[in-house]
Amino acid sequence: MTDFKPIAVIPVYNHPQAIARMVQALLAQGLPCLLVDDGSEAGCAALLDGIYRQEAPRVTLLRLPRNQGKGAAVMAGLRAAGAAAYSHALQIDADGQHDPNDASRFLALAQAKPDAVICGVPLYDASVPKGRLYARYLTHVWVWINTLSLDIRDSMCGYRVYPLAPTLALLDTEAIGRRMDFDSEVLVRLHWRGCTIVNLSTRVRYPEHGVSHFRVWLDNALISRMHARLFFGMLWRLPRLLTRRLRGRSATRRAE
Repeated sequence: MTDFKPIAVIPVYNHPQAIARMVQALLAQGLPCLLVDDGSEAGCAALLDGIYRQEAPRVTLLRLPRNQGKGAAVMAGLRAAGAAAYSHALQIDADGQHDPNDASRFLALAQAKPDAVICGVPLYDASVPKGRLYARYLTHVWVWINTLSLDIRDSMCGYRVYPLAPTLALLDTEAIGRRMDFDSEVLVRLHWRGCTIVNLSTRVRYPEHGVSHFRVWLDNALISRMHARLFFGMLWRLPRLLTRRLRGRSATRRAE
């Protein structure tokens, strides 16, 4: 089996507030970092340059020529990680919502289950906007429909570990959403391909002066279109998905 060799992939677009602290926390856990600058403005770009100069070679900086969206930045980072012979990529958003000290928990589980996606399930505190919290449930329901399962408890959490071999094989053969629709779509399509999803609870908070680049109308439209596309994709995969579920239930009964 391929040696377990993880790296953190962090897409950054004008998030200077927390990125230095996040990188230091990840490095302290022995995890190298790949920063993907998704066309940030000059101030944030200069900060990323400074982190890179100070921490290289433990930190790598990949700069996209213009803003392409979170999904595009993550995909560029995953491909760069694969080209550098890493086996797994821990994706963590740069907006300061996630606890980087949980990375060791994600990686321990990924090492124990190297073929699985380790997917964060948010534990929110009182800072979460109620509108954002309730809106997530609509996506959850669509994901459960499109996978015919409850295996993916939260498809929108930006904290997860990808096994790079199956993930890159998917990215090389399927057109995946390049903006905020990426997180959900890539999990559904990996699930369709038989990739195990392992859910892991993690604390999430919304910083008081945090910056969100979620564009309510455009990104919701992209997400809605993505769910519709996945639904029709699920329909023609329906016989195979049902067969796999039945086999899984039979295997569980035999094990009992």
